[in-house]
Amino acid sequence: MKVLVTGGLGFIGSHTCVELLEANYEVVIVDNLSNSTIDVIDKIKAITNKTVSFYELDVCDEVELEKVFQKERPEAIIHFAAYKAVGESVEKPILYYENNLISTLKLCKMMQKYHVTKFVFSSSATVYGSPATLPIKEDFPLFTTNPYGTTKLMIEKILKDFVSSQKDISVIILRYFNPIGAHPSGLLGENPKGIPNNLMPYILKVADKELERLHIFGNDYDTKDGTGVRDYIHVVDLAKGHLCALEKTKKEPGIFYYNLGTGCGYSVLDLVKTFERVNGIKIPYQIDHRRPGDVASCYADSTKAYQELGWKAELGIEEMCKDAYHFLLESKR
Repeated sequence: MKVLVTGGLGFIGSHTCVELLEANYEVVIVDNLSNSTIDVIDKIKAITNKTVSFYELDVCDEVELEKVFQKERPEAIIHFAAYKAVGESVEKPILYYENNLISTLKLCKMMQKYHVTKFVFSSSATVYGSPATLPIKEDFPLFTTNPYGTTKLMIEKILKDFVSSQKDISVIILRYFNPIGAHPSGLLGENPKGIPNNLMPYILKVADKELERLHIFGNDYDTKDGTGVRDYIHVVDLAKGHLCALEKTKKEPGIFYYNLGTGCGYSVLDLVKTFERVNGIKIPYQIDHRRPGDVASCYADSTKAYQELGWKAELGIEEMCKDAYHFLLESKR
């Protein structure tokens, strides 16, 4: 089966491409390189000893996107391409609405025109807002606290309506929690351009002395140490979840929703201290004011994914911290 992967050179996308290739899928990547680099293609090949087809373009560009569909005729789509920073979305909401919504609408249009019936969407735990109870289940009320989360929720609604209008389409919505870590080879990891918005790449830049200290946004949340609690999931576990979702699309039409997380909540300071302990390195930090749009605690109940997809997270927070640092060391060679 040939799979079109949008944003396939990004952090989660590249790891998913590795898992797809190792499972003998054909992979076509579309990426505009806005938050990724072209050398990731070589790294994917080095890990898998297989090649991908690559097109540098923006998914919002319908004319160029259609050329890919005309040439490649994909049978399934995994859609990662999106702007994804909570803080930036508060500052630039129109940018987020325009990019994230239009890219998905263009893909839906191509699906109709070229009879693609299998679609896996990269959603987010942000669609649950600030939940009243934990852990979070798929049937919890949906609301958002920032524009990034709102784009994900709006896309979920668009896809639900899209599926309702078609008889043979299968859409899987994967609500991620907090992916970190790196491929055990050390070749692939999270390496955003500019000042990182996510915690682990920020820790890595401090570990590498590229940044002086880590900024922790808030220590006055209602948590055990006052810092935000999240469900950190190893990116390789997350990538494997996409293969399980893809298998599900082959079995029945409709729209299905799954949480992908470990079910364990760790605070920011938990993660920092674990990173220091397993890697033998000190991470200086300072406490700043809370970041707009952030919630105090968020972790998953992923029972449904296990029951219906046969997926569960296998790797723990120590492996996440070790593999992330290994990626940093390998990148310096």
